[in-house]
Amino acid sequence: MKRSDSPPFYSCLRVVRQLAFVPVLLMSLSGGLAAQSGDAYPFRVGASSASVTPFAPVWLAGYSGAGLSVGMHDSLYAKAVAVSAGDETVVLLTVDCIGMLHTELEAIRRKVSSRMPAKAFDPGRIVLSSTHTHCGPDIVGLWGPGRFRSGVDKVYRERLTEICAAQVVRALEARRPARLFHGASEYGQGWVVNRSIPDELDRSVTALRFADEAGRSIATLTNFACHPTVIGPEWKLVSSDWVAGHYRFMDSAVGGVNLFLQGSIGGWVQPVGPDDFGFADSRGAGLARAVCEALDKAPVDSVRGIDFRSRVFRMSVRSVGFRLLSLLGVIDRRIGRKVTTEIAAFRIGPARFVTHPGESSPYYGIESKRLMPGEGPKFVLGLGMDAMGYLLKPVFFDKSRNLPHAGYLTTVSVGVNGGPEMMAVVGELLASLPR
Repeated sequence: MKRSDSPPFYSCLRVVRQLAFVPVLLMSLSGGLAAQSGDAYPFRVGASSASVTPFAPVWLAGYSGAGLSVGMHDSLYAKAVAVSAGDETVVLLTVDCIGMLHTELEAIRRKVSSRMPAKAFDPGRIVLSSTHTHCGPDIVGLWGPGRFRSGVDKVYRERLTEICAAQVVRALEARRPARLFHGASEYGQGWVVNRSIPDELDRSVTALRFADEAGRSIATLTNFACHPTVIGPEWKLVSSDWVAGHYRFMDSAVGGVNLFLQGSIGGWVQPVGPDDFGFADSRGAGLARAVCEALDKAPVDSVRGIDFRSRVFRMSVRSVGFRLLSLLGVIDRRIGRKVTTEIAAFRIGPARFVTHPGESSPYYGIESKRLMPGEGPKFVLGLGMDAMGYLLKPVFFDKSRNLPHAGYLTTVSVGVNGGPEMMAVVGELLASLPR
């Protein structure tokens, strides 16, 4: 199958030249203060990216009965950005896959700690998220050859965690002086919908760009909420779906390492449109254009510093199905009436972040942003630090409400308490961050 032509990049390349010019302009206006690198470049930032595309056919995750892949349309990636300010460091790591479980995050942290002394970097500061493509390998176990047979290729999973750990280390080693720009926009009108509660939808796009002393991009982070499910199961091709179009545009137009950070897509934020790669590419490129236009207006940000909080806690599991699949080894993780998971909340300069350990209802994403003080950029990382199914509002479990798709969504959820328990921790962590 022929990939659709890439969109023209000329307009965004013009944005890049403008972005590169911003630091020079501000240095001249500040009377030479930018000559002091520690003041003008308050962060040290490094980034790394590597392919995690499987070498052999894999059980495709996300669609029931999708089966084994028959080829590859575009590469899958693991991407890491390390950001330091003073003695504080945080690493954002994102992977093109259905969702990385907390057990995989623990494996990555162990591998990183074996390569770096604890005094150099605390692996507890690795923030993991997944783009949630439905055209990638089964990492969880739910999409194998049978109902009670895991689809996880353990050799691939081991390779995946090795590559992820290597990107973290390389990003840390690549850190250099950087300054920060941020922008915000909206996107998705006409093709992103909430199929369960139409009025409950967050179309916001939030972006951070880190640039070095020459004005070159080191990394750009983009946060937006939409399932990467333009491409249906009948294609049987490995792909990151519309995220591939976003990466291709950003790589060509902006440079550096570009991370897509998934938002709150549970209950049930989906794309609508033709099931083909041309449409997927155009939607991803459109998101990139929105990011470029937002960053084009961005001044150098003067807010400095990093603050980080995280909590490992036990979340209630009402789902008998999850507990049974864990008992049978289909899900390679201990899940009883509770399951161990983790949430992180942190600040990088003016930007505030919080993770949700699954596919959270858009309501929870909007509420998390409301709990973040200040006017700076706000990031909600869905499928962050874990991938514990749908984290739904309690109303989905009220059968008398008969919400569209609630019957399916609740069967792939930890249960009615998961969302409220998550938000209790989110609220406490965000409140503990300095204002």
